[in-house]
This record gives sequence, structure tokens and C-alpha cells, in this order.
Amino acid sequence: MNVKKLEEVCDFISGLWTGKKPPYVNVGVIRNTNFHKSGNLNFSDIAQLEVEVKQFSTRQLKFGDVVLEKSGGGPKQPVGRVCVFEKEDGLYSLSNFTSAIRVKNPKELDYKYLHYYLKHLYIAGETEKIQTHSTGIRNLQLSLYKDFLVPLPPLSTQKKIVAKLDAIFAEIDKATAAAEANAKNAEALFQSYLTEIFERGGEDWFELRLQDLLDKGWIVSHLDGNHGGDYPRKEEFISSGVPYISANCLDGDVLDLSKSKFLSKERASKLRKGLAKTDDVLFAHNATVGPVSILKTTEEVTILGTSLTYYRCNKDFIEPEYLANYMRSAKFKNQYLTIMRQSTRNQIPITKQREFFHVIPPLEQQKELLKKFNIFLSMKTFYESKTLNKINELFLLKQSILQKAFAGELVKE
Repeated sequence: MNVKKLEEVCDFISGLWTGKKPPYVNVGVIRNTNFHKSGNLNFSDIAQLEVEVKQFSTRQLKFGDVVLEKSGGGPKQPVGRVCVFEKEDGLYSLSNFTSAIRVKNPKELDYKYLHYYLKHLYIAGETEKIQTHSTGIRNLQLSLYKDFLVPLPPLSTQKKIVAKLDAIFAEIDKATAAAEANAKNAEALFQSYLTEIFERGGEDWFELRLQDLLDKGWIVSHLDGNHGGDYPRKEEFISSGVPYISANCLDGDVLDLSKSKFLSKERASKLRKGLAKTDDVLFAHNATVGPVSILKTTEEVTILGTSLTYYRCNKDFIEPEYLANYMRSAKFKNQYLTIMRQSTRNQIPITKQREFFHVIPPLEQQKELLKKFNIFLSMKTFYESKTLNKINELFLLKQSILQKAFAGELVKE
């Protein structure tokens, strides 16, 4: 089979910044946030920018362009996703965090075949091997990306491969959507129950600010984003020692301590804040805002990264499990979402957290409610786990099918 480097068969087109020299034109700009997991672009939230006419003339997206995410990503999401642009009207370009890949000769390479092949490279982890990391952002080494070899069977074979993959992936996407719907239904049922409980309340229930609770000693300690001493550097982490956890250890509301990093006892002793203990309620207040979990550990101290706040409960007044469930409710979420809408920063500072209202019933009622909460929470967790397993299975199936497609096993020439 004939193979060529990607740069031999495709042109690469850079994205745009906001215009500085007139004349300008208003265009829709594709960003990383417009990438849908299906491989299609989501046009429901397109940014409109005034860009230079001169620059736009060479950077306008065309039908059949493949849009590549070259910068961005995150700890759980490597950079290198690809989506296909299939609009025939409108003025569109792309952000500087992306590049457009355009087929040079449509008689040699089908754009849909190219899209599937580049998706195959991403799913197989090939793009992760050629990324660099800086300030939490991943960057694709574009020069190495252009060196990827593209298998080029006859155009008729490429189209047959695309037709088969379209049909198979449509069924897989349908199964994935069904699994996700089950998890969403379980979450909706859980939220509905929490809303009913917290909205109804009771005559002897309190609605108090976090600051008031602090004054009463009900919740006695928080991480304010300043560790005291200097912040741990990457090279200071060791293979075992005092656990150091960040919001990356939270998968939804589940705390995965296997993702912890570690500091030496000597280094940890120099940090005066973020010293969490078992049964502390953890709240992700920075970057990925919202997840809530309870720390369960036999360690005397666990160090928290600045992305987490801990709430320490006086169990004579409030159960940690009750507080965690309240913080998962829509009643509580609406409070921090309101703050986030009023700010350009994706975080909830400690000064704002002190103003949160918490609904607190008497302790005995908390314990009774927890029995009911746990039933709904167990159901929610079961379906989420089942959904995750199903989605992982379907993801591996896609990976296997793409492997066969580009090994010549799906369609014979």
C-alpha cells in the first residue's frame, strides 16, 4: 500500500487572533470547546470575533477541513483531538489553539478517511507521545505530527472504509448515549430527592452561613490557597511518603487516592496549611469546580493542593456525610454557580465560600436522612460505574475497529 507523510498530502492552516489592523470582518471562530466527542463540531456556542480581512482570507475554513486541537487538553485529556468541518455557508475560522488540515488532492485522499485515520492516531495514543507540557497546558509538536505516515489505498477503498466506519460508529454512539442516559436518570433521581429534602426542610432546621458555622466551631478549618512556606515543586515529589492530593484525584465525587503524589515528612512539615485528616469534606474550588468527597485515610495528615478546600466537622453538631450530600445538591450548587457567573475566573475563593448558606437539621435527623441518602447515592454510584465500564468497553471497541480498518482488515482492496 502506498504511504505518504501527512505534510505531503495536506496543508496546515493556523488559527487567528483578534484583529489589530483594519479592515475587519466578523467571523465565527472554532475553539477547543466546540469539539464534540463524536468527532463533529458543536456550533451551539461559536465565538464571534472581529479579525483582519487580510488574515482571514488565508485562514477561512472550507468544507472538508479537519480541525486539529494542537494546544489545550488537560491531565485526563491529551491534546490532539480532531473534528471535521462540514459547513458550506457562513464565515468561519479557528482559534490559535487549533489548526486546520486540508487535503491537497481530493482524488488521492478522502477527507473523511483522513479524519478517521487521525482519530485512530489519537485514540491509539500516538499523539500523546509527541506532546509537551507547560503551565498545565499540553502542546502538540506539530512538526512531528506532520511526519505521521498516512496509508493511501485507492480512493474507492477509502470510501468503502468510511462507509463501514460510519455505520459501525453510529451504532456504538447510540449505545454510548443509552448508557449515559441511564447514569443521567440516576443522577436526576438523586438530585430530585435532595431538592425535595432541602427545600422542604423543617421547623427546627437552621440555614446558616459558613462564616456563622465557623464562629460556632462547627466547621473549623479551611485551605485558603496559601500553603505557608513555598509551594511544592514537581521535582520534590517522591515515590512514597506523606500523601499530596489535588482536584485531579477527584473523579466526579469519588476520591481516588491511588492518584496521590507524595512528599517527604521533612518537606511536608514545612507546609502549614492544607493539612487534611480523615473525615474532612473536600470541595474542588478551582478549575474543575464542584466535586465533593470525603477523605477516608489512616494517614495522620494528607496535604491538599490549592485546588481543594477542606471542611472539618464537629461531629457533635454535623455529620461529614450529611454536609457532603448537601454540597452535592442543586440548592448548594446554585450558590457557587451564581458566584462563577459574576467572575471571569473559574474558581471560588475562600472569602466567597464563607458566605455560602448551609441547611442544617438537628443531628439525629441528619443521621436518619443519611440512611435514605445512602440508598439513592448507592443507586447513582452503581449506574455511574456501570456507565463508565460500558463507555470504556465501547471506546476500546472503537479503537479495535479503527486498528482493523487501517491494517487493511475491514475492507479488502
